[in-house]
Amino acid sequence: MTTALYLPEENIDMIAATSVLQQQAADIRTRTINWASYMQSQMISQEDYQSISALDKSRAAYLTQNSTQVVKTLLNLVSHLSKDSTIQYILVLVDDLLQEDRSRVDLFHETSGKLKQCVWGPFLNLLNRQDGFIVNMSSRILAKFACWGHETMPKADLNFYLQFLKDQLATNNNEYIQSVARCLQMMLRVDDYRFAFVSVDGISTLIRILSTRVNFQVQYQLIFCLWVLTFNPLLAAKMNKFSVIPILADILSDCAKEKVTRIILAVFRNLIEKPEDTSVAKDHCIAMVQCKVLKQLSILEQRRFDDEDITADVEYLSEKLQNSVQDLSSFDEYATEVRSGRLEWSPVHKSAKFWRENAQRLNEKNYELLRILVHLLETSTDAIILSVACFDIGEYVRHYPRGKHVLEQLGGKQIVMQHLGHEDPNVRYEALLAVQKLMVHNWEYLGKQLEKENENQKQGAAPISGKA
Repeated sequence: MTTALYLPEENIDMIAATSVLQQQAADIRTRTINWASYMQSQMISQEDYQSISALDKSRAAYLTQNSTQVVKTLLNLVSHLSKDSTIQYILVLVDDLLQEDRSRVDLFHETSGKLKQCVWGPFLNLLNRQDGFIVNMSSRILAKFACWGHETMPKADLNFYLQFLKDQLATNNNEYIQSVARCLQMMLRVDDYRFAFVSVDGISTLIRILSTRVNFQVQYQLIFCLWVLTFNPLLAAKMNKFSVIPILADILSDCAKEKVTRIILAVFRNLIEKPEDTSVAKDHCIAMVQCKVLKQLSILEQRRFDDEDITADVEYLSEKLQNSVQDLSSFDEYATEVRSGRLEWSPVHKSAKFWRENAQRLNEKNYELLRILVHLLETSTDAIILSVACFDIGEYVRHYPRGKHVLEQLGGKQIVMQHLGHEDPNVRYEALLAVQKLMVHNWEYLGKQLEKENENQKQGAAPISGKA
């Protein structure tokens, strides 16, 4: 049985009547299909002909008396006919039947079981068609079969379908993107399907699309998908590994639509409330502070909202983030900045005291922060991020005696040296400083020796020899 998260329907943005799919469906409903010609050419049986003709004439009355036959006929037609216009008509008919009464989903499941047919197969096959309407209406029907009945979608079919949705979301200029997102909104309300979506790299896809310019409706729908994922405590704990907080913080700062603001605040609240490990919730608070969410909350506090949820979430988040600021150590702040991937010249980087006290902490969690710095040097194209990462790596090596060895093991030395030829002069400069620190075996020892030598020279004494 599918375990759906209960959410009020009004909070789920149904496909607007103006969406491409709905506009086309309205036109398709007005068609008249010549079922007699299909029977005469023996493409459908007498039984199916009578059933579909009666359904066309008097849907409600015929369906009540002959529900099993109707399901049997519709599955037969969708499986064996091929003409686009006819398949479109059948799909609209199936979708309308399900939309009118959700319990009919179980009727489809039960009837296909009795007939020893697979209810999923015919509609999954239609996802491979060229016609966009057929593909997306089949997808919509599959989502209803998967979410509104007592049967869950089998694992192999589920992975195929979620991969399909993910690929459709990522397709450039997909005119059906709202319909695709709507299917995903439905699927992710079911806890059984959430981990399957994560396993096909779904969260990364949502974040990648949200980091581009998409219209506010799609923005809302994709953030809604993130929101329902965060109701699972394990997923809520992992969510910011995908940079969810920085991306949503950026959208919040530019956001003009109240419903987008509401859904972002709801995600942020879940990221604090849902993880079972309090240290994860604390990290999420710090990440929000780092991404200037407190500033946005103070702006929102000045506005008047019709939606009470927004006001409540703003108050909740403001309190939590204010508390986290008071508890924030400089290392917490630094670690959050590194994990966000958005390095900037914040005061902590240039603090000698910070590096003396904390350089060794870059070794924690199997060198997590050091690995991120190396990864940023490898992948970032931002000159400030590259400059700060080079500087931090240099300071780590300078203050941690085994730093040079560790960095070589992680392949970081080679990557720093590659930036000696970077086009940006600041990156070149910081890379050169880092390389110099890497080349000195004992920076502190050398520094003390130089200090003594300078002192001796001032006092007129002979300089210290190179021998230890």
